[in-house]
Order: sequence, then structure tokens, then C-alpha cells
Amino acid sequence: MKKFLAILVMVLGFTFTAQAQKAKKVALEQTKGEFTQKSLTLSEGTYVFEIENAGVGHDVGFVLAPKGKTSEKHHIKNAYVTSLVKNNKKSKSKKVTLTKGEYVYFCPLNPTPQYTLIVE
Repeated sequence: MKKFLAILVMVLGFTFTAQAQKAKKVALEQTKGEFTQKSLTLSEGTYVFEIENAGVGHDVGFVLAPKGKTSEKHHIKNAYVTSLVKNNKKSKSKKVTLTKGEYVYFCPLNPTPQYTLIVE
């Protein structure tokens, strides 16, 4: 019986850990000088940002920062794409856990305006 309980605890622990680490994907497309999605509203949670370079003609990137704090020291580093997004390719960020608040996203390489991301 003790062995059964130990196995059950291990299985439940792995299940909860796997669920806690699930991230939702947010797909964003960049064209020349802009993102096609001008704003986002998300719920609190963990996300992976997938950025598509739709014929920009050069590499693009992705920056996410709290609204009003867009200097590099405030960038949410895990939101950076893991590699520059080549022309007509996609790249993803690491997992990013977002809490309630207002953020902005933009590309410093394209460059694009700053767009609003609200987490409710």
C-alpha cells in the first residue's frame, strides 16, 4: 500500500508540474514597418511569443516591456526571440509569465511603433 501511495504521489506531482509549465502561444506577424496585430488583451498566465517575418526583407526581433518603461534595462528578456527572425521565417521566445498590467511590444530592428498589450 505504501508503494502504491508513493507512486500515486509521484504521478500527481509530475502531472501538476507539467500543467504548471504549459504556455499559450501568441502568434504575431511583422510586415515592413509594423505588426499586423495592433493590440493584444491577454489573461494572466504563461506565454510563448511566436514572431513571423512576413517579407520585411531583413531580420526582425521582438521586445516586450512594461508600458512607460521601454529602455533596455526594463525589457522582459524571456520575451526576446531566441534567434533573429529571418525574412519569411518564424522564431519563438522563451516562456514568459505575465501578470496584470499594461505592456508594450515592438521591434527595434524593423522598426515598428509601440503597440499595447493589456493583461487582465
